[in-house]
Amino acid sequence: MFRIVSSNQFLPISCLLVLTFCSLAIGENINIHDRIESLLSKMTLAEKVGQMIQINGYDGKIPKDLKQRLREGGIGSILNEVNPEINLEMQRIAVEESRLGIPLIIGRDVIHGFRTIFPIPLGQAATWDPELVRACAGIAAEEAASVGIDWTFAPMMDIARDPRWGRIAEGFGEDPYLASVLAAAMVRGLQGEDLSAPNTIAACAKHFAGYGAAEGGRDYNTVYIPEGLLRDVYLPPFRAAVDAGVATVMASFNEINGVPSSGNAFLLRQVLRKEWGFQGFVVSDWGSMSEMMNHGFCSDLKDVAQKSIQAGVDMEMVSTAYADYLEDLVNSGAVPQELVDDAVRNILRVKFQLGLFDKPSPYSLKGIHKPSQKALDLAKRAALESVVLLKNEGNLLPLSRKIRSIAVIGPLADEPYEVLGTWSLDGKAEDTITPLQAVKTFLGESADIKYTGGLPYTRSRDESGFSPAVLAAEESDAVLLFVGEESALSGEGHSRAYLNLPGAQEKLINTLAATGKPIALVVMAGRPLTIGEISRKVQAVLYAWHPGTMTGPALVDLIFGIESPSGKLPVTFPKTAGQIPVYYNHKNTGRPPQEGAFTLIDDIPVHAFQHSLGNTSHYLDIGYLPLYPFGFGLSYTRFKYANIKLSTNNIKIGDNIRVSVDLINVGAMEAEEVAQLYIRDLVASITRPVRELKGFQRIRLKPGEKKTVTFDLPSQDLGFHNTDMEYTVEPGKFHLWVGGDSQSVLMTEFELVE
Repeated sequence: MFRIVSSNQFLPISCLLVLTFCSLAIGENINIHDRIESLLSKMTLAEKVGQMIQINGYDGKIPKDLKQRLREGGIGSILNEVNPEINLEMQRIAVEESRLGIPLIIGRDVIHGFRTIFPIPLGQAATWDPELVRACAGIAAEEAASVGIDWTFAPMMDIARDPRWGRIAEGFGEDPYLASVLAAAMVRGLQGEDLSAPNTIAACAKHFAGYGAAEGGRDYNTVYIPEGLLRDVYLPPFRAAVDAGVATVMASFNEINGVPSSGNAFLLRQVLRKEWGFQGFVVSDWGSMSEMMNHGFCSDLKDVAQKSIQAGVDMEMVSTAYADYLEDLVNSGAVPQELVDDAVRNILRVKFQLGLFDKPSPYSLKGIHKPSQKALDLAKRAALESVVLLKNEGNLLPLSRKIRSIAVIGPLADEPYEVLGTWSLDGKAEDTITPLQAVKTFLGESADIKYTGGLPYTRSRDESGFSPAVLAAEESDAVLLFVGEESALSGEGHSRAYLNLPGAQEKLINTLAATGKPIALVVMAGRPLTIGEISRKVQAVLYAWHPGTMTGPALVDLIFGIESPSGKLPVTFPKTAGQIPVYYNHKNTGRPPQEGAFTLIDDIPVHAFQHSLGNTSHYLDIGYLPLYPFGFGLSYTRFKYANIKLSTNNIKIGDNIRVSVDLINVGAMEAEEVAQLYIRDLVASITRPVRELKGFQRIRLKPGEKKTVTFDLPSQDLGFHNTDMEYTVEPGKFHLWVGGDSQSVLMTEFELVE
């Protein structure tokens, strides 16, 4: 029997071989390795290749040709089928009617929730709360498993330094440390402590590797990354996922240093298998194997099949190179049989670990008809923690709960679909509580609420709604203005060259600002937007990403001060797209900019001498600082950092150093702060970044409360890859900062000694 979630009854298994396996597992406690080898020895080459094939589902149907392929053992995985009855029937055919009774593994993109939609992953990264990320993934896994999903293609952990790239929404931002911690947390949430449990699903670390460094932020594009940078910045989150036990890894679309990832033996065999000891299986991305012909790396599908299996791709998603040519390649001797056997071992291992062969129907495949209260409460908490307060001039926020009149304006004020964000395939707009709905529920009849969209949707340039919006603002004590991107403007294939608010939204903001009414701007988007100019026109800015199902209740709690904003930016906000790439952990230059040591364009005298302006690394028109730095986020209270101490100022290589700092809430409201630890290696054999995140903690303090926050910093975390690509920890002097963002000023120093 097997771990498909059927209808509270044991599925009959007619295949004698499967019965034998079950008997062995129960009676003799035979281990997975022996079971794999026993099954593998009975498989034909065609059945082995079948396990390496994944096809897309048929939208709630099982056509005759699919049934036949299942009976022949010609398919190892199905994706994108969420009808529980169909999934149950496909599994029944695979197990009862095929020769060997090998169950399918059924996959789906469960990126930031299934029915209950949590904030987009970039928003979850803004929580800096790994336990929250783990809990959200656990709910997503439970909901997906209820319809027969065994496997998801998450987490995405591509480091992204270019917000033009649409898929920045799906990842954890620009920092390898933060992304590593959150990737491991999401893996643990999806897979639980026991992968065979009925409420868990297999995770997939994607996209391996370097996908977030696509040139110009154009999706699927070329990537060039020196190996040292690859190992120190882009690979650590994948290593963290592997160490957390991730069941599968997905090869990326892009080529990296001239070799597409689906044909990249260095990545898939050398790094992933040999160096990291990964035991799960590797799946291609959708059609990424066949796309190696477009890259100019393969001549035809036969060449694709040969190079992919040699590189280490175990399962092909959707394209047909393995199905069409792999048997012939083995029979001709062009591909060793051992490569196919190893790939099938990897796939079977995950299926056994999932309990697909063993578990009797543990619960009903009734699907999920609405989110549970537990899921909604968690979705609200996640949305609350993800929102970043960027500006609060004159302490406009929180608004008084006794406000008499309020204007709720904007194309995203009452839009239940768009706030779910990219990759919310199974979320339902009907579950969403919009900001307008939540404001009405919260204020009830105590305030006059005037609502108008201003624009029908975010890209619209129809200004006919401006006059009603101005009238609503003029007749109100304050304006809540909800703007941003529709969900389709970020995500896969949705890169943008301009990062301003689309449509006539900026003109709407300027028009409303002219009324003189105080405006709290709420931006909902899948990426950092260049909001510097418009932020100067309003009094407060909340950056909410795409918050998900519980958008409204979370925002209302923040707007009216039930909770203080506590999110911190997981990615640097540029002033303009021309400043990209801009990220906090950059290298220094021989002529680094210093405040006041350079000239801006408006200050250049006419006929200026070429070298009279201060030759430093900056832009004449915007300087060198970003709009908002990595780690930044305001609160309704104020936090003070003081009394930084080290357990030693001379740490030996191999030892740890303990860092302590006093954190005091010097404001008037209970709130949470994310304390962040950064270091800089001042002199090394390879130049190091100006700052590197090495720790963070989320701390809640009451007004006036003080807590001593401690960080344990292992010397092993101070290393990097040298010119020989060896991870090395070198002696030398370090600066260390603790504070509320990557521009923290509370500093001390220590020395690492032999």
